[in-house]
Amino acid sequence: MKKILFATAATAAVLGATPALAQGIPAVAGPRVEAVVGYDRVKALGEKDGGVLFGLGAGYDFAVGNGVSLGADIEATDSTQKEGDPDIAEVKAGRDLYAGGRVTVAVSPSANLYVKAGYTNARFKATDGEVTESENFDGFRVGAGGQYNVSNKAYVGAEYRYSNYESGLSRNQVAVTVGTRF
Repeated sequence: MKKILFATAATAAVLGATPALAQGIPAVAGPRVEAVVGYDRVKALGEKDGGVLFGLGAGYDFAVGNGVSLGADIEATDSTQKEGDPDIAEVKAGRDLYAGGRVTVAVSPSANLYVKAGYTNARFKATDGEVTESENFDGFRVGAGGQYNVSNKAYVGAEYRYSNYESGLSRNQVAVTVGTRF
């Protein structure tokens, strides 16, 4: 919880200071799609294990002021994270669906920073070598990131996000994105 409060306070301080930098810089606006890849670290029942995160995201940003926009995000990802032996007992992270909102602030004509929050639903699968069962877990996600325009429409980005689910499950993820705006 301390990590979440610290990250939220740090992000608020950065975003609070950036509107002065955004004077005269247009806000990002319109639809976007992106590929997501990164590191996924799942914590369950005191155990931690990591894997590769990969998926697709989409969203729409609405300019609300000078260099500031509000956006909606959706995302579907999967992970290679698993723990245990599939012949004895194994737990594997499955798909993760996310829907939320974000606030984006332009810090230069080519770069912006954002914070995001929303609902996430993750599937985990367990097997004992003979029987496989899966269960979905609801939770929330908070994150912060930045994007840099490499052309008029294409961008690259980086993001940290924390998800907390029911039953003591959580995950920390660091992702890079490659996307385009329309």
